[in-house]
Amino acid sequence: MLDTAPAAETAPEDALLSVSNIEVIYNHVILVLKGVSLSVPKGGITALLGGNGAGKTTTLKAISNLLHSERGEVTKGSITYRGEKIADLMPADLVKKGVIQVMEGRHCFEHLTIEENLMTGAYTRRDGRGAVADDLEMVYNYFPRLRERRKSQAGYTSGGEQQMCAIGRALMSRPETVLLDEPSMGLAPQLVEEIFGIVKDLNEKEGVSFLLAEQNTNVALRYAHYGYILESGRVVMDGEAAALRENPDVKEFYLGMGDEGRKSYRNVRSYRRRKRWLG
Repeated sequence: MLDTAPAAETAPEDALLSVSNIEVIYNHVILVLKGVSLSVPKGGITALLGGNGAGKTTTLKAISNLLHSERGEVTKGSITYRGEKIADLMPADLVKKGVIQVMEGRHCFEHLTIEENLMTGAYTRRDGRGAVADDLEMVYNYFPRLRERRKSQAGYTSGGEQQMCAIGRALMSRPETVLLDEPSMGLAPQLVEEIFGIVKDLNEKEGVSFLLAEQNTNVALRYAHYGYILESGRVVMDGEAAALRENPDVKEFYLGMGDEGRKSYRNVRSYRRRKRWLG
């Protein structure tokens, strides 16, 4: 049985991004995150798992400083990047430091072409047109479909192409760390595997670190190195991805699997109510 206590408040020495015991409140009254701690090591893929409403997106927005637009604020705890507190930085300043969020829902500028969308990701850069052109070519090499559709208006492309465009636009900022929110949402299984495969390649070949929020626990744990599971705004379990895949509670709650094989949804739903790891 894995240790089900929340992640330690003291970040590991190799942590690139550290979230320590944060609480988030919306509209001054609604407590959404309740002492969340996690860390993302340099060169790692870290998964933030849990059902709808667990607090995954709020955690990412707390890190990227996008809460204020939704009347949310971090009221306790701290968030550091490379050991520096980042709570007072504007989102654009955080991008310059190498941290960028890919929002849930494949947000693209629908009236712009795919290539114009990608180029908006380079707006903070000051390293010259040649470097930007090289990175645009890199994005097209990872996403050949975007090269084919580069002159098409983004609003007329498929959901999968828009998700690729959103990730590609983030890459154009030359990020060190990408906060990726629900990359599988609304996509066919084959496209999900393709996108996660590209995330793996970007991690291994380009050295990009990822913190990805995902409801599809099965696919996330196959590509991530480490995982945190959120329930009602709290981290209830964390561990190496391989160990989480074999954990009986994770199998029951999120993979629909038990010792006797796949469970029916009704049985798993009933089992979830017991919340064994919270007992």
